[in-house]
Amino acid sequence: MIVTFVALIILQIRYISINAEMIENQFNESVDRSLFQTAILVEENEALQYLGEVLERTDFRDKKNILLNEKENDFGKTIDSVSKNLELDKNKPFIRLSTRHGNATIEETSRYLQEKFRQNFSRSKTILDQAVFRWLKESENKDFNQRVNFEELDNILENVLQNNGVELPFYYSVVDKQGNIIYKCTKEIHKHENNNNVYSQKLFPSEDSNRAAFLQVTFPTKQNFIIKSLNLLLPSVLMLIVILLIFTYAIIIIFKQKQLNNIKNDFVNNMTHELKTPISSISLASQMLQDPSVGKTPQTLSHISKVIRDETKRLGFMVEKVLQMAVFEKDTSILKVREMQINLLIKEITTNFSLKVSNKGGQITSKLNATNDLALIDEVHFTNVIFNLMDNALKYSDKDLLLTLETRNEKDNILISIEDNGIGIHKDDLKRVFEKFYRVSTGNLHNVKGFGLGLAYVKKIVTEHKGSIKVESELNIGTKFTITIPTLKNYEL
Repeated sequence: MIVTFVALIILQIRYISINAEMIENQFNESVDRSLFQTAILVEENEALQYLGEVLERTDFRDKKNILLNEKENDFGKTIDSVSKNLELDKNKPFIRLSTRHGNATIEETSRYLQEKFRQNFSRSKTILDQAVFRWLKESENKDFNQRVNFEELDNILENVLQNNGVELPFYYSVVDKQGNIIYKCTKEIHKHENNNNVYSQKLFPSEDSNRAAFLQVTFPTKQNFIIKSLNLLLPSVLMLIVILLIFTYAIIIIFKQKQLNNIKNDFVNNMTHELKTPISSISLASQMLQDPSVGKTPQTLSHISKVIRDETKRLGFMVEKVLQMAVFEKDTSILKVREMQINLLIKEITTNFSLKVSNKGGQITSKLNATNDLALIDEVHFTNVIFNLMDNALKYSDKDLLLTLETRNEKDNILISIEDNGIGIHKDDLKRVFEKFYRVSTGNLHNVKGFGLGLAYVKKIVTEHKGSIKVESELNIGTKFTITIPTLKNYEL
């Protein structure tokens, strides 16, 4: 399961990374194409602007010559006009429809027109070549700020990026070969540049010059754009997280069930072993009663009956533990509650339990300070709760036991505390004392037997009474359990 899930995660991560790389490559290609188109448009605009200026200067000279000719005397103008008309008439193609010349006249006319067009084209091309030559020679000495209109550059760059599908906010700058800034746009968005996020393109790419300039463009929100572009993969990522949580929960449950199964097996083995001893003792006692060779003196009968009574009591205690374990398998409430006085119930329990404590040199102190002690409780199970806590205090005591039971009211609840001066509980064990089958290490007390059900049973019964229980303990100082249950008034509310 782990290997399969790890492989699934690796495939998902690889799929996401490939998609992110593909989106970034498409973005980079669009930006590079846009910058190259921008550089070409800037170069073409410079050429068109220069040619326009050349043509405007040429038209101005022609107009000036015409004005000078118009200032000549009328006679001169007339002669000039006649001469021009004669020259124009002479240059006009002459077409004669004659059978003597045949088709040769049309061919000669066509050749004449073509030659005229070639002469005009050659003259115009020569003018343009001379203009371009002067433009190239002058541009080498021009400052870059004179060659580029930066407002126009801004508009061209923005339009070209939009035409190529790049609509992210950007800022740009123009730098020379040494990285010195020639121009920087005013709409700066981000001050820190990432080298992987800067796109560069040489301006005037077809020009080989030592004064080269480069257009650098940065997109501060590029990473956010790539992440947003992966939104289509978000459902699969969420499903992967859900699967991970389910997988983790399943693994935890499997290990807990395995641990619980091992503990249950240990419990059954221990219980079987524990049951054998009293059963063997009772069986042996019954055989002695039936054996005629054994004397039936009062002392013998008293001893045998005591063994049977003690072992029967021991069996009853074990059966009770098994019944307590059965409580945990029920989801429904197991309580039969009725209205009772907590102070009175605890007083009866301490009276019955005081003989055990006094036999071991201990002492029980009761402080029944609760004024409102009416509550809805199950007498049998709640008695078992108090008895279990007191019995644990007696079992886990390495000196004369000082056991204190106290009741008091807090708001509409009644608090019952049971405090001892026993061996205490380690801090690491405090979090697990209420777990089923969990047993705290008893240190040097090796005569304490149990199945790890007592405190788990206490926790369940208190919870069934809509109450809570907490424990405070320090090693070699003692332990204090505090039970909080609602009073009858709180139930009615």
